Amino acid sequence: MKKFDLLTPIGILIGISMVAFGVISSGGVQGFLIFIDFPSMLIVLGGVFGALCVSFPIRQLRNMWRVGLQAFQSKESNVDELIEKFVQLSELARREGLLVLEAEMDKVHDPFVRKGLLLAIDGVEPEVIKEMLEAEIIGIEERHSKGRSVFEKAGDYAPAWGMVGTLIGLVLMLRNLNTPSTLGPNMAIALLTTLYGSLLSNLLFQPIAAKLAVKTEQEVFMKEVVIEAVVGLQSGQNPRLLQEKLKAFIPAKKARQSLLKERASVREA
Repeated sequence: MKKFDLLTPIGILIGISMVAFGVISSGGVQGFLIFIDFPSMLIVLGGVFGALCVSFPIRQLRNMWRVGLQAFQSKESNVDELIEKFVQLSELARREGLLVLEAEMDKVHDPFVRKGLLLAIDGVEPEVIKEMLEAEIIGIEERHSKGRSVFEKAGDYAPAWGMVGTLIGLVLMLRNLNTPSTLGPNMAIALLTTLYGSLLSNLLFQPIAAKLAVKTEQEVFMKEVVIEAVVGLQSGQNPRLLQEKLKAFIPAKKARQSLLKERASVREA
């Protein structure tokens, strides 16, 4: 089940707040208003969007916002629960055979897990199951990489378009050298596009791309656990041996906590 990921908007707000604090603490509210220039914003945003239109097909750009929303969502993934579930299925399969798992399919909602279990029930060889599921992981990584690449490129283009806007401002400023009183204000406005480009790149586009990469790693990790579990299940591996093998995917600290919890439950029994 997906939940709203508070860390992403909190991080963006912290970044914006620090910039605003730095400006207001030095120049007050009036100083903050100086940093708002809509033509400079349009140069950077329009330039970045135009560069993205050149770089990517329309279908990929259309999915940009849907992909970006993933950075604001978090999906619960508990490897301990996943291992426990497969151990239970393994015990059931050893007692009554793999075909009995068909009755358990209604309780499985993850498409990847369902596919693996169905292949196991159909008697597909473990090596073939592993190859098929790993091929699906490769496909997932490729799709995620394509969606993420739009934000990575936007992060690359934003500072460059900020510099373009600054160069435009400098050219216009140099044409008015005969009025020295306007040089300072014009120079400040010219530099704003560089600021906008840097902020968009380092506070929005690149961080979102990094967050999406982390989410892909987490999803792939869970799917690798599923592959090992399904292969062990299909090959008739002892449930306890399967449990120990899957525990290798749990970080050491968490594995120790899980072991202590198991021992406590055994003592209570």
